[in-house]
Amino acid sequence: MKKLAILLSLVFVLTAVSPFAFAQADTGYSYNYDFWGEVTPCPDPYAVKATLTHIELGLDTKLSKAQGLFVKDNLIYICDTGNNRIVVVEFADEEYKVVDIIDSFEGSDINTFNSPNDIFVTDDHYFIADTENNRILKLTKDLKLVLEFLKPDDINFDKSITFLPSKLIVDGADRVFCLVKRVNKGIVKYENNGRFNGFVGATPVTYNLFDYIWKTWIATDAQADAMADFVPTEYDNIAVDSEGFMFVTTTNFDDGSLGDGGVNPIRRLNSLGKDILIQNGDWYVIGDVDWANLGVYTGASKMVDITALDNGTYFALDRTRGRIFGYDDQGNILCCFGGNGNKDGYFRMPTAIEHMGQDLLVLDSQDAQLTVFTPTYYGKKIFAAIYEYQQGRYDESAEEWKEVLMLNGNNELAYKGIGRALLRQNKYEEAMNYFKIKYSDKNYGDAFQLYRKQWVEDHIVTIFIVIVLVLVVPLLIGRIKRVRWEVKAFENGSKKNN
Repeated sequence: MKKLAILLSLVFVLTAVSPFAFAQADTGYSYNYDFWGEVTPCPDPYAVKATLTHIELGLDTKLSKAQGLFVKDNLIYICDTGNNRIVVVEFADEEYKVVDIIDSFEGSDINTFNSPNDIFVTDDHYFIADTENNRILKLTKDLKLVLEFLKPDDINFDKSITFLPSKLIVDGADRVFCLVKRVNKGIVKYENNGRFNGFVGATPVTYNLFDYIWKTWIATDAQADAMADFVPTEYDNIAVDSEGFMFVTTTNFDDGSLGDGGVNPIRRLNSLGKDILIQNGDWYVIGDVDWANLGVYTGASKMVDITALDNGTYFALDRTRGRIFGYDDQGNILCCFGGNGNKDGYFRMPTAIEHMGQDLLVLDSQDAQLTVFTPTYYGKKIFAAIYEYQQGRYDESAEEWKEVLMLNGNNELAYKGIGRALLRQNKYEEAMNYFKIKYSDKNYGDAFQLYRKQWVEDHIVTIFIVIVLVLVVPLLIGRIKRVRWEVKAFENGSKKNN
């Protein structure tokens, strides 16, 4: 009886354990969400490739409050903010080594940095957000000053705000788009000659009607001042994708507005500043779909940075629980992994994310380290399925998705991916079956319409014959009956006359 009791207790513990426990792995736990919003464990899409601290990099001092990260070709640029320098790391022969430290330049009376928060590198220049020196620097590759982008002298820019540029990107014409701390009018845009050219992508102003009426018509001046202003939201980070569109993230929102799409913490902006992010997945692009306020980590996902791969997928970095969320170009969740902690694949204060090919790099300011993730076999298969579909090789894409399903039968995107590939091959009925399995109503509806159209085209002759029979046969029968009646009437009349 004692052994039986122990066995039953063990079964109870195993069945009661959280789904996250089954997703636990050496590199962090990985999971996804199903149609019902339930967590489904999955194989690790990424594994830790390297963990780089000042020791591995051969630096004399630790990284301090590192904030910015940029990758160009095989070079990694780390904004070592607290040490007022840029550390340049080269990846070659499967090794990471420091090849340069940028801490000064020529051409200015103030020729050192003060809290550099971000860097953008083009073929010919460095663009550096020299935050506490209140400027953005444009330097040649041999570290000579070309131009300073300073606080705009413009009526549209609040004169009382200290100019603290924090994040930036640069387009192909060397125009600078930057985020400035405490500026919530959108992205500050400069022409390549340093001229301020206004704001781009200001967020829509949202407010509660009751609060608006109260603040405008009822509240005292003191009460109104204490209430939040109805102003656009400040962005936290900015990135550019391979097509030249800007990705921005914001952490300034009410958690309660996430579930109904009232808040978009991730946006993809076109040249006019309009959000064109596609959200065709089962859930909005918000990170964790469900969050429990347990332990020390509470609230929704707060995306502090984002990076977009060349294949249209993008990965956002969550400050709340140290997780990485991957999405495809349709807004479907590819994967969720990582967490808060001090083991490989975990973070304590993640500040920036970048990519080198399909590898992901995450900068942790508190642990003073850079973690490099590389796709696992499972992750590579997902990327392969997406790539084959984008190249128009739908048979190959379906086969890749089938391999993904063999590795993880809970992968809802695999079912959809196979269905979409079958749609492209005009196999509508088969596609309907895959969409039906994972309750993909919209895709199922599209497949059904195409299936119905194909069925009609394939059976048009039969349909025509049936229509003819339905319409013509009753007429013929009626006509025959009429003729027979007339014949009988004629015969009966002739008999009477005789």
